[in-house]
Amino acid sequence: MDKATIDLLARRAGLDKALAEFPDDVAAAAEQASGSVARIKAPTDPRAEPWPPMRAGGGL
Repeated sequence: MDKATIDLLARRAGLDKALAEFPDDVAAAAEQASGSVARIKAPTDPRAEPWPPMRAGGGL
């Protein structure tokens, strides 16, 4: 991620003070978040639930 993109995202997120005081930390956080987003797999069926629905009394 380039510096201009990081600056823009940080300012839109309201991190102006953090960007001014700790630019290296903001850049490191942006890189880490970018890597996390890349590892997330979108579900093949958008209607599918990631786990079974919660039902009262089903397993008691």
